[in-house]
Amino acid sequence: MTSRHLKFSWPATMPSPSYLRVFDSILFLIVSTSKKMEFSVSSMVVSIVCVGLIALGWKVVNWIWLKPKKFERHLRQQGLSGNSYRLLIGDLNDNSKMTKAALSKPMELSHDIVPYVLPLLHDIFNKYGRKSFVWLGPMPSVILFDAELMREAFTKYRVYEKPHSNPLISLLATGLVGHEGDKWVKHRRIINPAFHVEKMKDMLPAFHAASENMLSKWEMLFSSKGTCEVDVWPYLCAFAGDVISRAAFGCNFEEGQRFFQLQKEQAAFIRIVLDSVYIPFFRFLPTKMNRRMKQIAKEMDTLLRGIINKREKAMRAGEATEDDLLGILLKSNFNEIQEHANDKDVGMSIEEVIEECKLFYLAGEETTRDLINWTLVLLEKYQDWQMRAREEVVTIFKNNKPDYAGLKCLKIVNMILYEVLRLYPSVSFTIREITKETKLGDISLPPGTQLAVPILFVHHDKEIWGDDVHEFKPERFSEGISKATKNQVAAFFPFSTGPRTCIGQNFAMIEVKTIITMILQRFTFELSPAYRHSPSNILTLEPQYGTPIIFQKI
Repeated sequence: MTSRHLKFSWPATMPSPSYLRVFDSILFLIVSTSKKMEFSVSSMVVSIVCVGLIALGWKVVNWIWLKPKKFERHLRQQGLSGNSYRLLIGDLNDNSKMTKAALSKPMELSHDIVPYVLPLLHDIFNKYGRKSFVWLGPMPSVILFDAELMREAFTKYRVYEKPHSNPLISLLATGLVGHEGDKWVKHRRIINPAFHVEKMKDMLPAFHAASENMLSKWEMLFSSKGTCEVDVWPYLCAFAGDVISRAAFGCNFEEGQRFFQLQKEQAAFIRIVLDSVYIPFFRFLPTKMNRRMKQIAKEMDTLLRGIINKREKAMRAGEATEDDLLGILLKSNFNEIQEHANDKDVGMSIEEVIEECKLFYLAGEETTRDLINWTLVLLEKYQDWQMRAREEVVTIFKNNKPDYAGLKCLKIVNMILYEVLRLYPSVSFTIREITKETKLGDISLPPGTQLAVPILFVHHDKEIWGDDVHEFKPERFSEGISKATKNQVAAFFPFSTGPRTCIGQNFAMIEVKTIITMILQRFTFELSPAYRHSPSNILTLEPQYGTPIIFQKI
């Protein structure tokens, strides 16, 4: 979690803060004195430098103390509670200690994971209740524990925007998920055709090929007894990268896999950054890590630029296909440019296409591998549901590869996936920032206020789901999401909600159904005694110690 600078303007009706009056007085003194005395050029330069240093000093004081304390007073006046502000770090030190303590040893195989995954927010909730705030550096974030307020924050995307994160993170991916306003609208419109539900049929060969590739590796590990123990986590990471390489770049998937390797290395550095307090301008220091991150970013851009240039050249020659994500995206972008040729800001530049490709990888790889992993863990623990899912799969597909029509008919598997997403959402926590004075529920908040949105809390809220909230019960989704949430649809949003619902939701669900179906067709499985339960909130919700599973051939 990171903090950021916030733009803060004093209302015209309020007196200027004392430090601005001091600054004005010093500047007036220098100017008036210079009229009476003939300053040398060097004296004038020194004076200007002094004024600049004073102004900079006050800006720093304002950032690390004055603004935080002003925000804190305002939030407490609104009836919100939280820890007192601590210079610069806020609650980040507590968060680091609590997270380290939680992850120092595995937990019992329980689904009550909130205290383990988000220990700081759990502690704040227990201390101060549902109307509270947390310090993520020198800026308080109002915590939204209420499902309806979360839905509002996700729906009114022009009022509640995603804040700018540590600039180093942009080396990993920006794209659609990082855009706001009209730019987001334009990019979403251009990218939409690539993820249209009908286009997902064309992705099935990529899903089949990547699944066969992984399962054949597992089958090579079987002993003469027809069993093997596999830590599936590294295989799932490779599988997800293989899928997105094939689906995004088609015949160029080998180049795509090289990009995937680079992005994995970059993600490892980003995790280090996320565990650190954000220090402005630190990214410009020539540290070993900063240099390597910039090297990777350059190589990733060069690789993608080469793939895109080849594809555009083929398109102009009439040779390109449109059955992969990149082909569909480039075609949609071309059409956008043709249709709005007279507009100044039309279509996406090659740099923007590159960023969207980076996002294909990051989102496509991270979220699907997590969902597959936790689905296998829960089907291993609940053998009756594994048996029921297998019976459904065999009834629909027998031993054939899953087709699109059959995947849409999977009711039991669908219920299981929804319950896994409820208990183990890939994204457990996100941040929004208010762009203008607004009222959220009964709280008035000024522009610049951050909102902490802990999705995991709502998915584990007893008031919504009942006393069995921490139990694995796929049957709660047997009559759909609305019935499961007691008509509070806003209480379930593993792929976000509102206009900014994850554009790749259909892609992810069909991919996961495909590989789960093919696993169920070939194997029965159970957790290895070596398994240690430790959901870890890195970029997404991952197993800290891997996922060893014992497979048996059917």
